[in-house]
Amino acid sequence: MQLKNTNTRYGLVAISLHWLVALTVIGLAILGLWMVDLSYYSPYYRSGPFWHKSIGLALFAVLVFRLLWRAFNPRPQHLPNHKRWEIGAAGVAHALLYLMLLVIVISGYLISTATGQGISFFGWFEVPALLTGLPQQADRAGLVHYWVAIAVLGLAALHALGALKHHFIDRDDTLRRMLGMRARQTTGKQE
Repeated sequence: MQLKNTNTRYGLVAISLHWLVALTVIGLAILGLWMVDLSYYSPYYRSGPFWHKSIGLALFAVLVFRLLWRAFNPRPQHLPNHKRWEIGAAGVAHALLYLMLLVIVISGYLISTATGQGISFFGWFEVPALLTGLPQQADRAGLVHYWVAIAVLGLAALHALGALKHHFIDRDDTLRRMLGMRARQTTGKQE
């Protein structure tokens, strides 16, 4: 498999970034929902947030790289059976997913740095607190963080359902392309 996208297929980098972000977001959601119920006396009271914050910062770096990769590496052409409204809906969904993921990461940063303390990145270095002292910063950012994360999970579920619809009902190669599989239908010359 090639690293870069072609007119007909996604490349290894785009596919890897897609699934890395998807699995990371699901993992962070599970970890986040689990850790809000930890008591002060739980042995995970400090380690749960440490991992959530560190992985969240790593997700931010991956998101920036993914957006740059997408900007400089064109996507494959839409399949001929895709309807105009499907293409438009997919474009809006992708843009919203990227925007909401960035909002989640930024709001998480604002929660964690509200007291002026930086965030440890896996214990390797500290990301400084650049914006602190906003009125009710942690509480307001916490609400944004939670509700936008819930919205991302809902939109990601719709995204997955759309891919499954293309795979099982339309029987096209939309999902197969993001899994790195060869086309099941002949669409001309494969690259």
